Amino acid sequence: MVDNIKWHSGEINKAAREELLGQQGMVLWFTGLSGSGKSTIAVEVEKELYRRGKACYRLDGDNLRFGLNKDLGFTAEDREENIRRIGEVAALFADAGLITLASFISPYKEGREAARQAAGVDNFKEIYVKADVETCAERDPKGLYDKAKKGEIENFTGISAPYEEPENPDLIVDTMSLSLEESVELVLELL
Repeated sequence: MVDNIKWHSGEINKAAREELLGQQGMVLWFTGLSGSGKSTIAVEVEKELYRRGKACYRLDGDNLRFGLNKDLGFTAEDREENIRRIGEVAALFADAGLITLASFISPYKEGREAARQAAGVDNFKEIYVKADVETCAERDPKGLYDKAKKGEIENFTGISAPYEEPENPDLIVDTMSLSLEESVELVLELL
């Protein structure tokens, strides 16, 4: 940590922003393999929260790699930095009073735990969107699994890079057995 920087608190705090918005700022962290349904579920949850008058914002893995994280690749170190940055951004959004839907493979337990600590344990819900590699490969609209199996994509989670399943997530959404509507309802019930 650099000694010459200091956190500057304003006169409006998280509690005041939450009171203004009529909601608790929090992070819903969707984790799972590529193709498990993280983004699909988050999009539908965002639409329903908006319909209900809730202030929310969706952070998605691909979207952040267009800007904030465009300098990162897919090595283990780059994945850790990707999740560290996103965890900090999600925490800031939650501090602003927003319900933040973060959809990231986030393959390592340590990175997910760091994101939880950044947001605060009371402001963070880990949602494991569960589907096996075979199911995800069948759903794969980008053809990434085929490319990874052929060796055309290195460090692909679930094929040539590990995914550490959450040990105690706040919610498990098994998209191999649940419909999209049922999955969304489970997330809304968690809120």
